Amino acid sequence: MLEQLAGGDRCVTALARPHSMSLPAISKHLRVLEKAGLIRRRRYGRVHQLKLEATPMKQASRWIEEYRRFWEASFDRLAEYLEKTSKQGPTKGGR
Repeated sequence: MLEQLAGGDRCVTALARPHSMSLPAISKHLRVLEKAGLIRRRRYGRVHQLKLEATPMKQASRWIEEYRRFWEASFDRLAEYLEKTSKQGPTKGGR
């Protein structure tokens, strides 16, 4: 649904159309997304128009990217360490 909203604002029925879910299930899903701050709802009479709010996803993406860099650097250091220790051969004492 977020992908659909990335293409522009949609009403609930337009969002529900491609999914094999009941309208109450769609509405429940949309309420969860709304509470998460990922969508914003506007009401025009009986029609509920939904808009994507990308800011929370951008914030999450930045956070994930920070941790990706951290873990990649940690794994690189581990690989260097393992490579160095494997070249040194067995340790003294028979191990």
